[in-house]
Amino acid sequence: MSTLRDLAEEHTHLRPGDIDHLHRIAGDWQLLSDLSFADLLLWVPVDAEGTFLCVAQVRPTTAPTAYQDDQVGRIVGGPEVAHLEVAYRQGRIWREGDPVWYGDVPARHEAIPVRLRTADGEAGEVVAVVGRDTNLSTARTPSQLELNYLTTADDLAQMIADGTFPPPRHPGETTTAPRVGDGLVRLDANGKVTYASPNAQSAYRRLGYASHLVGEDLAALHRRLAGDPLEGTDAANAILAALRGDAPPRREIDARGATMLTRALPLMPAGVPIGALVLVRDVTEVRRRDRALITKDATIREIHHRVKNNLQTVAALLRLQARRVSMPEARVALEESVRRVASIALVHETLSMSSDEAVEFDGIVDRVASAATEVAATEVSVGMRRTGSFGVLPAEIATSLVMVLNELLLNAVEHGFPPADADDGGPGATTVAVGSADTAGSGASAGGPGGGPATLVAAPEVVVSAHRFRKQLHVTVTDNGRGLPPDFDAERGGNLGLQIVRALVTGELRGTIDLRHGTGGGTEAVLVVPLNRGGPEGR
Repeated sequence: MSTLRDLAEEHTHLRPGDIDHLHRIAGDWQLLSDLSFADLLLWVPVDAEGTFLCVAQVRPTTAPTAYQDDQVGRIVGGPEVAHLEVAYRQGRIWREGDPVWYGDVPARHEAIPVRLRTADGEAGEVVAVVGRDTNLSTARTPSQLELNYLTTADDLAQMIADGTFPPPRHPGETTTAPRVGDGLVRLDANGKVTYASPNAQSAYRRLGYASHLVGEDLAALHRRLAGDPLEGTDAANAILAALRGDAPPRREIDARGATMLTRALPLMPAGVPIGALVLVRDVTEVRRRDRALITKDATIREIHHRVKNNLQTVAALLRLQARRVSMPEARVALEESVRRVASIALVHETLSMSSDEAVEFDGIVDRVASAATEVAATEVSVGMRRTGSFGVLPAEIATSLVMVLNELLLNAVEHGFPPADADDGGPGATTVAVGSADTAGSGASAGGPGGGPATLVAAPEVVVSAHRFRKQLHVTVTDNGRGLPPDFDAERGGNLGLQIVRALVTGELRGTIDLRHGTGGGTEAVLVVPLNRGGPEGR
């Protein structure tokens, strides 16, 4: 099914600003539907012949619907939409006419013209019509609650016709909560309560106000109830702003361990301020869970911070021990352990600054690669480069993967580029033919005696590339060094570092690794890690 914008752009000549206003209505009209006990359908004119297209629909949560079938996308004309034509042409709310039948459901038609205010605040032209259709099959004598709901709904309907509803949404407010069923309070022009629904009365009772709300000055009551004076002042000012015709942002009131969310809306039918509508919702349990989650997240971050500190302490102790060891082999083993512990500490350092158990892995890879070139036991200057992105990875993948990459990068630097290699003209260098005597000149200037092919010594480099494919992370570590030994056994060969790599990849990461000769020389390690591990998937 096409969206409101798609339908309007395909079938009408409405301007972008008009369509944006229709979007605002569709984003806030659940309030009017619930207060009206009626379905709301948003109709836009298709042509000059009185044909209308339904671009949006909302059903009430307070009453049965008049339509079992979805009406969005329906194009109708003729006598069936005569009430819409009157509202559109005359710019007034249409309430005349007898009930109509949809199958075996009797319904009452109403039509509300939709206007968009001009830049200078004047009422503009009618751009659409809201059909308000009420299911009459359950009609009964209305209660006080229903009468107040319907009265308020009529005021909001007039504001739609005036172009003053819905109010602009404030930054950060993405929902229309609280809703009618959560709690409703109606105020007169002086800010006194004229009606409070049972749910609203219960919400205020949890804040410590046990008396009836009717007759109370709500702004003054908010000041008295709020545990924080500043919070009470903000909540009271929101009420006063709504009485002046403004639409203030939502406010929360905390008192006696309870929390209530409030939303104040001005009531200005025909541009005359007659009071305000205040929707309230008891959010005590929601905020308690939020605080518990915040506390849990802070605790987890503190744990990661302490683990990072402990790992750094272990690394420092190993470094001290390495300095006291006289055997070169033992010193090298301890220094390798220091690097492995430090790479794990990097993950925990990142997690200690994250709000969830996931890390942005690209930064970690860059730091590990930089460290590998600095601490590797080689005299060759090796460049490091990353292509592609690892993205965000869960902690359980990141911790093992950083150790794997640390080992692969160190192996590439230390073993791919030995200190001296007389065969290729320099330490760890690779010669590549780049021309001939005809293109490069002759003699020494051509790079070779006798005008032979010119050669260029490729700079030692290790490239880490990553991409995602079918819920798998594909990682390649490539160097342009001397390559693997002729007798290298990919399954059993290698030093302790490669044994650690194979154990982590096949065990913790549940992936695969392939060590092979690079297509252009050097060595290539191809790693495939599944991301769907039964928990939060990397993103």
